[in-house]
Amino acid sequence: MTLTVLNVAYPLAPVGPDAVGGAEQVLSMLDQALVRAGHGSIVIGCQGSKAAGVLIETPAEPGVLDDAAKKRAQRSHRAAIDVARARWPIDVVHLHGIDFDAYLPGHGPTLVSLHLPLDWYPSDALRPIRDDLWLHAVSAAQQRTAPPGAKLVAPIPNGVDIDALSGRQSKRNFALVLSRICPEKGIHLALDAAKQAGVPLVIGGKVYPYETHTLYFRDEVQPRLDKQRRFLGPLGFTAKRRFLNAARCLVIPSLAAETSSLVAMEAMACGTPVVAFPNGALPGVVEHGRTGFLVNDVHEMAGAIVAASRLDAEICRAEARRRFSLDQMISSYMNAYHALAELGAGRRRLAPVQ
Repeated sequence: MTLTVLNVAYPLAPVGPDAVGGAEQVLSMLDQALVRAGHGSIVIGCQGSKAAGVLIETPAEPGVLDDAAKKRAQRSHRAAIDVARARWPIDVVHLHGIDFDAYLPGHGPTLVSLHLPLDWYPSDALRPIRDDLWLHAVSAAQQRTAPPGAKLVAPIPNGVDIDALSGRQSKRNFALVLSRICPEKGIHLALDAAKQAGVPLVIGGKVYPYETHTLYFRDEVQPRLDKQRRFLGPLGFTAKRRFLNAARCLVIPSLAAETSSLVAMEAMACGTPVVAFPNGALPGVVEHGRTGFLVNDVHEMAGAIVAASRLDAEICRAEARRRFSLDQMISSYMNAYHALAELGAGRRRLAPVQ
C-alpha cells in the first residue's frame, strides 16, 4: 500500500539533514525513508527547512521567540496543514512539536511523537479521546514517566544511521558537546569539568533567540570560553560526523530527563564514548565503564573525561550497531503509518453516502 504522509515539524525550528534538534533529525530521516520507499512525503517546516519530499515552508520568526512569535508560527502551521490536506490525499498526519495540540487536526489518522519529557506537555494533551489519534514515547524509559491517565501506544525507540556516521580517523585530545544552548542542557557544567580535567572542549550547537537561551549563553557560557574551550555554533551533518569521530569523548551535561539522546547514539556509532549525567533515558543508552561513564557531578565528569580515552572504540561501535538500528526505527514508524492509514480507510468505506 502506497502512502502519503504529512510530517509536521515544531514551528520554530527548521528541519533537514543538518538540523540541530533530535526531533528535527528524526523527522528528516523519516522523510528520506518515505521517499526511498516510494511513498509520498510532505513536510511542513519553517523557512530554512529542507526535505526529500514536498516541502511546505511557513514563515520564519525573525526576532525574539516570545509567546507572540510562537502563536504566529502556530497559526501559520494550522493554515499550512489545512492547505496540504485539501491538496493531497493524505493518509497520515505525523506531528513532532511539543506544541502539537495548538495545530492538531480535528479528525483523520494522526500520529504524535513525544520527543521531549512528558511533563513538559499539557497533561490533557496526553489523553486523546479519538482512536485515530496515537501518541507515543521515543524510549521505554520515557514511557515509564507517563502521568496517570495518559494514553500512549507502544514506544518507538530512536535509531541512527550508523553507516553514514562512520568515518575512521585518529582520535584527538578534545572533548565534545553537541547541544542546543539553553539552561537545561547544562553546558556551563561541561565547560567547568573540561577545565578541571585539563582537556580542550569543543561545543557545537545553536542559541535559539528565546530570551532565556540568549541570557544563559551570555551569562554562563561566554564567560567560560577561552582558547581551550571553544564554541563553534551549529554544525551540519558532515562537520558533526568529523568532530564525533575525532573526539576523545562526547559530554552530555544535561539537567533534563533526556528522552532518548540521539547524540549519544551517534557518538557511539562513531566509536566515541559518552560522559553524561544519568538523567532520563541515558542510563539505558550508556553502559557505565564500557561505552562511557555516568557521573553525578562536575568533579566526576572531569575524571571521566580523562578516563574516556581508555575505553574501546570498537565496543562502542558494536553496541551502537546492535542496539540503535535506524532500520528498526523506520520499520516501526512504517508499521504505525500503515495501521493508522488502514484505520482511516476502513472508516471511509463505512461512511454513509450523502
